[in-house]
Amino acid sequence: MDGGEFRAMLLTISNGLEQDTLDSLKFLCKDVGKKKLEKIKNGIELFECLIERGQIKPDDTEFLRSILDRVAKTALIEHIDKYERGSTANANLLDPKEQEKINIATDVIVEQLGRNWKKVGRKLGLNDTKLDSIQDKRKCDLEEQVRELVKEWIKIQRENARVEILIKALRDCKQNYTADLVEQKLHNEGY
Repeated sequence: MDGGEFRAMLLTISNGLEQDTLDSLKFLCKDVGKKKLEKIKNGIELFECLIERGQIKPDDTEFLRSILDRVAKTALIEHIDKYERGSTANANLLDPKEQEKINIATDVIVEQLGRNWKKVGRKLGLNDTKLDSIQDKRKCDLEEQVRELVKEWIKIQRENARVEILIKALRDCKQNYTADLVEQKLHNEGY
């Protein structure tokens, strides 16, 4: 992911911070150290500190998302969402045919998977922190949680993402009916 776009997103968020919100964010970042926090006067300085500590990175915005969520700044979280959508599009190195196959599979999986999506996510290599983050991000929409799971998996796999890996993960999790539907849909679409 592009570091310039990441920093532009942080600048936009910083510009949207009021002093009381900045103070609340600093309070949530107590492990930074009291003396260092006292010197921080704006969002950019706080974000620089969090970057130095490895708590936020171009490919990991979960900590930033969580602290903004805790101070109820959903409008600022939308900047993260926009950045991640753009980064996913830019980072997607899949060949168009494979992307289309994954899109077809995703539509079937979203309709069929249900509450077992975390089990499949673990099988695809996502850790519990990432899965919990997906669940929190899309609290009341199970279908969007599943769709987000596939997006995160593609981010991890990059050009190595293959529909066969999704099907194998479904079968490993005893989701054979869903795997069969994916294969049938792909066959019907000429793949």
